[in-house]
Amino acid sequence: MEFALVIILFFISMLAYFKIAHKYNIIDKPNHRSAHTQITLRGGGIIFPVAFVIFCLFNLNEAIQNYWSFGLGLLAICTISFIDDVKTLSNKIRLSVHLISVILLLYFTGAFSLMPFWTWPILFVMIIGTLNAYNFMDGINGMTGIYSLVTLGSLAYINKNIIQFTDENFILYSILACLVFLFFNFRQKAKCFAGDVGSMGIGFWVIGLITLLIMRTGEYKYILLLSIYGMEVVLTIIERILLKENIFEAHRRHLYQLFANEKKVSHLVISSVYAVCQLLINIFLIHSQLPVWAIILVIFIPAGGIYLGLKWNLKKKYNL
Repeated sequence: MEFALVIILFFISMLAYFKIAHKYNIIDKPNHRSAHTQITLRGGGIIFPVAFVIFCLFNLNEAIQNYWSFGLGLLAICTISFIDDVKTLSNKIRLSVHLISVILLLYFTGAFSLMPFWTWPILFVMIIGTLNAYNFMDGINGMTGIYSLVTLGSLAYINKNIIQFTDENFILYSILACLVFLFFNFRQKAKCFAGDVGSMGIGFWVIGLITLLIMRTGEYKYILLLSIYGMEVVLTIIERILLKENIFEAHRRHLYQLFANEKKVSHLVISSVYAVCQLLINIFLIHSQLPVWAIILVIFIPAGGIYLGLKWNLKKKYNL
């Protein structure tokens, strides 16, 4: 009964936001870098901070005791990201809020007490980099929602069947939020886009869960629950550096962008393939008893080879 009510509240929240977005013209207009061709509402990912607020209402005592620092970090990064969706902010302001949010996230996961001092800057760089990777990959319908759903589902499986590292509802509420968001986004003509508030919001939630899991188990292999995103972003950055491009400027060099823009493959097909690839990796990752270095080789040698081969062929075919 609780989850049925939660889903209803999520749908009501989304429909209410659509009215606000229409009234204040919070939209995404296509440009030369876009993979879409029509004006679409932006900021539908506001469902993710809303989902956390509703989680707190249904689990008030536990939320106050255990989730307050995560909640402050999530709401801070979502607020600044939503403002950036509406009005472009300076990088200094955004990065300052991101840093504060990451500090709150690491406090929530216990990293400051479990990890040596010298590793803290590394954690900051990795988490902020992963958050931005989530934002870079949010370019076509369905990508953010279905990829996050696969990762969250994998985390829910680990939490239930392998080792309990957090409250089950803390994962389930984010899964339900993904499903409701996908109802409006996983379409040929999406009703809304996630916006920065969505990619940063669900990215923050996923990273928080993965960090909790790593702190609980001491197994760094779980970083690979985001290996497809990581591989895509890192290889694309290397490519742009080799081409002497400004890596901080928007572009259309990601493999999914080439498939969507040049080859005209359906956004939903591309998003689904990325999600299935990550799902297969997760199944192997969860059940593998190999050491971390061997797991990395087994995942990245074939995946990287396929990725580079596909990108090479597309760039050669379309003279890119």
